[in-house]
Amino acid sequence: MGSKSTPQAANDSDSQVSIPSGSSQTAAQSDGEENIESTTTNKEKDVNIDDLTATLGSVSIAPTQPSSIANAPQSIKSVAKMLASNKYKKIVVLTGAGVSCNAGIPDFRTPGTGLYDNLQKYNLPFPEAVFDLGFYARNPDPFVQLASELWPGLKHSPTITHSFIALLEQKGMLLRTYTQNIDMLDVLAGVSEERMIECHGHFRTASCTVCSKPFDGEECKRIIVEENRAPSCLSCKGHVKPDIVFFGEGLPDRFHRLVKKDVRDADLLIVMGTSLMVSPVCQIPDMVRRDCPRILFNRELVGTFCRDGVKSRRKSYSNKERDIFHAGDCDESVRLLCSLLDWDEELDELNSSTRLG
Repeated sequence: MGSKSTPQAANDSDSQVSIPSGSSQTAAQSDGEENIESTTTNKEKDVNIDDLTATLGSVSIAPTQPSSIANAPQSIKSVAKMLASNKYKKIVVLTGAGVSCNAGIPDFRTPGTGLYDNLQKYNLPFPEAVFDLGFYARNPDPFVQLASELWPGLKHSPTITHSFIALLEQKGMLLRTYTQNIDMLDVLAGVSEERMIECHGHFRTASCTVCSKPFDGEECKRIIVEENRAPSCLSCKGHVKPDIVFFGEGLPDRFHRLVKKDVRDADLLIVMGTSLMVSPVCQIPDMVRRDCPRILFNRELVGTFCRDGVKSRRKSYSNKERDIFHAGDCDESVRLLCSLLDWDEELDELNSSTRLG
């Protein structure tokens, strides 16, 4: 490196500052290097800005779908497309015990956890005896215990699936819902009695098992729930029970009056949570028109349903509609379906408004 200029030279007003030749070369090199570095840095900045602009231009600002929606099975997507089309305004729904399991109500036949297995502590001669008129006449206690546990509005709230059915009615898409359940959770979810067929009865009213005379429903509830016994008929002293359909009894007149017309008018059938083993309700899926699409949300394939993509065993007039089957939990299937339809907020609001407590 060169030496600095002397104070004398620096202070000489008649002379310019003297810089040794070695220092001049070094300074020139330094200035050149700085210019090169500055130019290079500016170019790098320009390149980085260009890259950043291109990158930002390719970024989508649309909200990202949850992975569960993005990866939804084709079966659920197919159902969502159908409901979003506004083509289906006369939907018939058929439900069984599977739609109420998440409410804490066991189904009937699942080994180990089903209702029939749980009733064996009462030493029933056969599981179905709890719903047998002859057995009830001799020993009403097992049914009384069951009724006090299941009585609507006391312990169990509607599930997401029940709320989905109520939402279909709110959207003007529900013709009728047929349930094989006696828990009345559809009604508690907001489904109107006009759109509801409780195929196996309900707890709202009661009658004598001997003379059939009506008995006050609220009094029947009080005696069964609070006194834990079967009410007695005021006329003949026979055992009174809620108007639940026992084995050997006929289904409600309303079922027989409406079912044939409903299956004829239905433009879409949705079946959920049922084994389709109890007649005559199990016949409904085969009663709809041949060109009526059928959807099954269930843990397993049942009845005459076929897997998605497999032509139904029913002859189709249009040869275009096929059964749609999605295996799994009913609530999970319904929630995913409603997410695809952008109905999830409505569904949750409706469900939360009907929960006990």
